[in-house]
This record gives sequence, structure tokens and C-alpha cells, in this order.
Amino acid sequence: MQALGLHKKGWLYGISITFICLCVWSIYAENYLAVFLPPALAIIYASVYHTKAVVLFVVFCTPFSLNLESMDLDASFGFYLPTEPILFGLTVLISLKWLQSKTYNKQIINHPISYAVIFYLAWIFITCFTSERPIVSLKFFISKLWFIIPLFFFGVRLFKKEKNIYLVQWLYLIPLAIVVLITLVRHYGHGFDQEIAHWIMSPFFKDHTSYGAIVAFFIPIAAVMLFRKGNTAATQLTLGSILTILIIGLVYSYTRAAWLSLLASFGVFLLFKLKIKFKYVLGVTLLGGIIALGFYNEISMKLSKNDTDSSDNFSKHIESISNISTDASNLERINRWKSAYKMFAERPFFGWGGGTYAFEYAPFQHSGDLTIISTNFGDRGNAHSEYLGALAETGVIGLLSLLTLLVLVFYKASMLYIRLEDPNLKWMVLGIIMALTSYFAHGFLNNYLDTDKASVPIWLSFSAILMLDIKVKKQLSK
Repeated sequence: MQALGLHKKGWLYGISITFICLCVWSIYAENYLAVFLPPALAIIYASVYHTKAVVLFVVFCTPFSLNLESMDLDASFGFYLPTEPILFGLTVLISLKWLQSKTYNKQIINHPISYAVIFYLAWIFITCFTSERPIVSLKFFISKLWFIIPLFFFGVRLFKKEKNIYLVQWLYLIPLAIVVLITLVRHYGHGFDQEIAHWIMSPFFKDHTSYGAIVAFFIPIAAVMLFRKGNTAATQLTLGSILTILIIGLVYSYTRAAWLSLLASFGVFLLFKLKIKFKYVLGVTLLGGIIALGFYNEISMKLSKNDTDSSDNFSKHIESISNISTDASNLERINRWKSAYKMFAERPFFGWGGGTYAFEYAPFQHSGDLTIISTNFGDRGNAHSEYLGALAETGVIGLLSLLTLLVLVFYKASMLYIRLEDPNLKWMVLGIIMALTSYFAHGFLNNYLDTDKASVPIWLSFSAILMLDIKVKKQLSK
């Protein structure tokens, strides 16, 4: 045993000396990328023998990840470091393991949510062949794979232990709170100016809208974890601090869509706690839609008279949400929506191909819809809608595949909330439902599923719902 210990120490010393020598050589040769070789080798080793630990490492790194395009490197593509290269490697490794073993849990692969995910992926792949830019669409499809395979399909194995559902939330919440705290400190130095809020969270987030969307996603998660039974005083203090930081961060993000999305998630909370039946919700929604259509002209005239622009004043900032006459942000969003619809109208079935909207929408802009922030280069956001973006890029079938997936996830999660007996898990499922509601309500106004910041928590949430649904069905069958 002693000899074995000396052997391990020898390897450790050897690796350490090699790393130091490599660092010295990198500095001397001014080849600083070589410094990343030892950590890369360590991650490759861990991916093979400790795959779950590497997935958890990715979760922890996600709030800190940096876009290659935002770094001072001459890169022609956008990679989020270190998360996406690791996820790509995990995708290859997990796929090879599946091919070698030729076995996979039938309960997982035959689950309705899994079918919906496979259909969603399959259609994106099909549209690569009909795409206006096949290479762009193929890259888009591959990027979907490196989120879905290690996070959704392999994530199910991770969540076989229910405690890992809480662990994943902790691993994202802590670094996210650090990023928000750094942002708030920097923002304080600029007097919490509304204009500064557009970029102050960089380089961790590309703009305030993506930042606000993720902060809003995790506020319900932090809240339900705070009220979890069995928490120690230290845990309560930590969660209370994190929740406070996230709420302040959301307020000073000046992201109106995120504020609305959090309000939507609170509405869903009330529906579950008051046990309001879905048919009543659907009825009220349809009635509201009919009334809105009946008074369309009056509503349009009222909105056109609102000329309150976004500002530091919170009441005016909220009032500017409905300003479609002078607010450049709102008008540009409408411009992008119109362009997406026109793209869909020209290619309704297959669309223009995944990931192509930013390259193709410019000719569809009408001169009367252009704003001071309009561009023909697709460098200021995408379609500003998860749904219209899918419609323009992958056609009506692509949008239906996304909607089918969401309906199944929310339905299964709702059934879980009703059936689960463990109060802590029940609260966690409700937190996940609220978080997903927040994001996909925000999805009407923005789209971020092509980024690691949004994809990591969302696909892991889908995976957790699937695993819990399988466990509950087993319990019910017994």
C-alpha cells in the first residue's frame, strides 16, 4: 500500500513538474494557449472515467463562460468557453459508448418527452438539406446535439439520484449569484445608469436581455429551495442572500421582458396553489383573446399614443413596455417579427434552415419598419422570438415540434406536482415549472436557446422532469 502511495505521488509530482515546464516554455515562446493543454487532458481523462462529474463541472462553469467572439481572438465562429468544447467532447464520448454497448434504457427512450426531443432534432436535421445555407444549418444541428445528448439524455442517469436535482441548482445558482454581484458592483460605479445596463454584465452575458432572462429563470428555483424543509440555518442564510442578489440584479437589469416573464411564472404559482383547473384558464384565455380581437382598433390607437421611452425611472420604464410608436427597442422587435413572418410565408414548410435567420432576414425588412438600431448584418440579436425564429428557420413542422415538446414537458411536470408525495420534491417541481414558464414566456420576446447560458438549465430541467416521471410511474405500478 505504501509503495502504491509513493507511485501515485510520483505521478503527481511528474505531472506538476511537466505543467510548470510547459508554462515556462509557453511564456518564453509567447504561445499561451499551450498552458490549457494539461487542464484539457485532465478533462478528457475525467470525461472517460467520471462523466457525471464533468457534466456537473459544465453546469458550474456556465455562468462564467465566455464567448470566443467577445474575446480578443481572431475567431470566425462563436464558441462558449469552456462549456461548449467540453459538451462537444462529451457528446462524442457518450455516443461512442452507446454504439459500443448497443443498449439504452427503454423506459427513457420510449418516453413521450424523448420522442418529442427526437422528433425536434430529426426535423432540424432534415431542414439542413433544404437550407439556404446548409453548412450553417449543419453547425446549428450539431450545436443542438451537444446540448441535448449530454444534458438531456445523459442527464437522466445523473438524476437517478434525486439529490442531484438540488446539486445541479446549487452549481448554477452560486456562480450566477457571483456574476450578478460583480455586475451590481460595476453598475454601482456608474450610478445604476439605464444605458450602462445594456453591457455592464459583459463578458459573462452578451447583453442585458439574456442576463435578465437567466436571472428571472433562477429566482423561482432559489425561492423554492429557500423554503425546503430540513435546511440548516447556514443554508437558509446562503439561499436568502442568493435570492436577494438575484432580485436586485433583475431590477437593475432594466429588462422589461424578464420582469413580465417573472410575473407570468408567479401567475402559474397561483394557479397551482389555488388549484384552478386548466379548462378555466383556457376558457379565460380564449375569452380574453376574442375581446382583444374585437377591440383591436381601439387597443392599437391607445398603444400608438404611448410615447414613453425606456429610462432610469422604473415607473416610466414599465410604462414603455407598450410603447410601439417611439421606443426603438420595441419597434425593432416588431421589425424582426415581421421579417420572420415574411420568411415563413415564402418557405412555409421547410423554412430557410436552422441558424440562418440572422443571415437572411435583411431583404425582408420594410423601409417603413426600420429603426435607429436596425441592421442588415444580423449582429444585434436574432428573431427576438423562440417561436417565430423556429417558424422562419424550420417551417411550420419545426415550430410544431418545439410546441409539442413544451406541451409534453409542462403536462408531465404538472402531473408530477399532483402525484409526488415528497413535499420537497413537490416544491422543486413547482420551481422548475415556474422557471420554465418564465423562460418560455420570455421566449415570445427573445430567443437564447442557442446559448449555453439558457440551454444548460433548460435541457437539464427537461431531463429531471423525465426521470421523476419514470420514478413516479414505477411507484404507481407497484
